[in-house]
Amino acid sequence: MSTLFAIVDMGSNSIRLVINEIEKNGRYKELYNFKTVARLSSHLDDQGILSNNGIQLILDTLSRFQTILNAHRIKNVQIIATAAMRKAENKQEIIKLIKKKLNLDIQILSEYEEAFYGYLAVVNSMSIETGLTIDIGGGSTEITYFHNRKLVYYHSFPFGAVTLQKQFFSSDRSQSKQIQLLRRFILNQLKSLSWLKSLTVQSVIGIGGSARNLSLIHQRQSQYPLTGIHQYEYPTSELMQLNQQLQRTNYEQRLTIDGLSKDRADIIIPAAEVIASIVHYVKAETFIMSRKGLRDGVFYEELLRKMETTFFPNVAEESLFQLAKSYEIQLNQANQIHFIAKKLYEQLSPLMVKHNEDETLRILRYGANVFYMGQYINQEMSSQNTFYLLTNMTIDGLSHQERLAIALLASFKSKSQLQTYAKPFKKLLSKTHLKLYETLGAILKIAYVLDCTHQKAIIDIGQIKKGKTGYVIPIIYKNDPYFEQFYADKYIKHLEKALKHSFALHFQEATVLSH
Repeated sequence: MSTLFAIVDMGSNSIRLVINEIEKNGRYKELYNFKTVARLSSHLDDQGILSNNGIQLILDTLSRFQTILNAHRIKNVQIIATAAMRKAENKQEIIKLIKKKLNLDIQILSEYEEAFYGYLAVVNSMSIETGLTIDIGGGSTEITYFHNRKLVYYHSFPFGAVTLQKQFFSSDRSQSKQIQLLRRFILNQLKSLSWLKSLTVQSVIGIGGSARNLSLIHQRQSQYPLTGIHQYEYPTSELMQLNQQLQRTNYEQRLTIDGLSKDRADIIIPAAEVIASIVHYVKAETFIMSRKGLRDGVFYEELLRKMETTFFPNVAEESLFQLAKSYEIQLNQANQIHFIAKKLYEQLSPLMVKHNEDETLRILRYGANVFYMGQYINQEMSSQNTFYLLTNMTIDGLSHQERLAIALLASFKSKSQLQTYAKPFKKLLSKTHLKLYETLGAILKIAYVLDCTHQKAIIDIGQIKKGKTGYVIPIIYKNDPYFEQFYADKYIKHLEKALKHSFALHFQEATVLSH
């Protein structure tokens, strides 16, 4: 049994309908996502009146969305509006007209609510403890600063990509002069915030379509090999270069840029300048793209309300829980694989290449959670399917580097297979990375086969000792480990290749040990 929850986001640049499904077992997913480019901000006149054309555009769009909502019999619908409607002097008349004609209720978000939902989306979809978010819409720009995942400061600037385009780029001045005036305007706005002056952050997180387009352009130009835009991170120096590159183009040239949507080609210059100016102002080292924004914040609030909290305790673990539900991963088996793998790692760690222990334990645990998840699709192709799935899906809470590492661990079959998988991602992997992932993959493979009968026959790993011809690994069991021993003896060769040492598995019954 599941429920459907729909969100209509009446933004200043676009109007979008998103339909989510929430199942009783805690699993959730986005079912549909429909968008129209509305540019409501451009329909506001100098007195702040939304024109009849703008109003009709809203009615037509909402009517189309209502047809979809009725077809799916969705009762739980939340319609939110942002800056354009907030600024409209005739907003109350518009709200009444929508209610009269379509029987729909509109909630116009305050500046705080708009900023808060963007922040909520980020802390529930990324594992970043402290950062600054930027969400530049068509008619406003929201920034928030959070520390230890708690919202500390927020501000809504009364300008966005559409309004800045109208204000600074509709004259006959040269583009360089227009950009100069825009940059001065933005800097003065930033200086007006006392808390922003003293703020220095490592990362700025971009939310919304303009940030997404900048990140897509960067991915295409750098021939980035990994799929996915959410949590994509790159140096701010490269963001500045991209901003300057865009400022040297005209509208026709921008239409041909790979990664830039045609419906943003006219407003990307003011949007990119706002983002670059803020990133430079707070001296951030990296820029991170968040695909999750205001609508997702509204959804998370609805989802987490029953839990009486506003954010997940651990974003990555929540994502892996969702994967377990989607791909029928048995959590008991995953925990057993992790238990054995960790026991092996703790003793074999000194033999491994130099590595960060905390980071390694993290990817080992997550790799165990999704080891051979691709068998859900096809048992024979479980390794290939696992690697493909993990490198072609977003996993909230995991950086792109972590996701690639987990894909290599969770799909491990052999050293040669790992090298084949890793080949397209050479620019993201060092030789040390590959050697570490080979070793961890081999450990997970052994842990996996040591529970091949799913009866938790293995209850412990004894003290590993060095013998005359190699290392001896005591395997403590309570139930008949015939098949576990057969496969472990077969696959121990992968660990021997990775660590360049010989290993002998010594199976010992727990009852014998106790006597």
